[in-house]
Amino acid sequence: MRHMSKTELLGSAAITLKDGGDDDPEDIVTKALTDLTTTVEKRFDDQDAERKKLSERLDKIEAKSNRAKGEGDDDPDEAAELEKKSFGTYLRKGNGATDEEVKALTVSNDEQGGYLAPAEMSTEFVRDLVEYSPIRSVASVRSIASPSVKYPKRTSGTNAQWEGEAEEAEESTATFGQLEVPARKLMTYVDISNELLSDSGGTAEAEVRLALAEDFGKKEGAAFVSGTGAGQPEGLMTHPDIAEWVNGSTANVSPDALVRMMYDLPAAYRNSGTWMMNGTTLGLIRTMKDGDGRFLWQPSFQAGQPETILGRPVIEAVDMPDVASGAFPILYGDFSAYRIVDRLAMSILVNPYLLATKGLTRIHATRRVGGRVLQAARFRKLKMSTS
Repeated sequence: MRHMSKTELLGSAAITLKDGGDDDPEDIVTKALTDLTTTVEKRFDDQDAERKKLSERLDKIEAKSNRAKGEGDDDPDEAAELEKKSFGTYLRKGNGATDEEVKALTVSNDEQGGYLAPAEMSTEFVRDLVEYSPIRSVASVRSIASPSVKYPKRTSGTNAQWEGEAEEAEESTATFGQLEVPARKLMTYVDISNELLSDSGGTAEAEVRLALAEDFGKKEGAAFVSGTGAGQPEGLMTHPDIAEWVNGSTANVSPDALVRMMYDLPAAYRNSGTWMMNGTTLGLIRTMKDGDGRFLWQPSFQAGQPETILGRPVIEAVDMPDVASGAFPILYGDFSAYRIVDRLAMSILVNPYLLATKGLTRIHATRRVGGRVLQAARFRKLKMSTS
């Protein structure tokens, strides 16, 4: 809006005076001054009103810029325009875009509409639980530097006789043998894309290594329990010389059978014995009581001490069979008589060249370990049978 100066206002009054005709000059001047005063006051009032509006708008802008911005404070139109501009810059320059332009981009994965920008790769993996039998915690473990190890074994003792005075002693013979524990080989490999290896920042390879360690631990634990001995370790439950104890029932574990089986071992072995069963069988044992109403199972009363059954510790092996007709769900004995030999810890070999043309990296894993029962007389297993 254009504002009139004081000279222009006086000139207008002079024109009015000249064109007044026969009117009284004094009245004409008075009227012109009155009109001039009214016009000037109106102009100043209009300017004051405009200055007031401008001041209020500046105050709002200043208050908005001074307060901390929260979610939703930005102008939607301005934010959308900034995002479009930043995305165009990113398409042209890629990683050469500035940090401010990259931050303005929306990263999302909408199933309904979809976005061009990819989702973020998380460094946290979701994995299932892998259980394996903790035989190593109670067995006798040795490291070897050869493909196998042989243990001398005395198969029979001498035979002394009571003799009278001046009678000649009779000859005895002692026979010997040997037990060989070979180191068996467990191996596999995994092919993984080079893109996943680089995009995950190294966590993908670490996750593959963890998966291999869990798999190897599970496989060797199962072999220590029920391995055939042919190309794999010999398991505790498959050794033919471990004595069986008949439960007397095909469906329910007998508390009396547990007591008798335990005390069927010599005292030297019995006092060093450990129970082994799976979690389902252990849950059944926890409900059993003796003739005086006392539970056979007792909890641990001290940190680091295992729970006990009939005063002896128990380990939970997931590879042991459940209670069923003809099954052997419980083993008791001195586990130092089971020998585990380690020839080679899990070895990881990363080969990025074999499948390089396919964009893959092959990860090899090898483990050499053996296991065998050295003295079957130190163990007893419960058979779910009536005879």
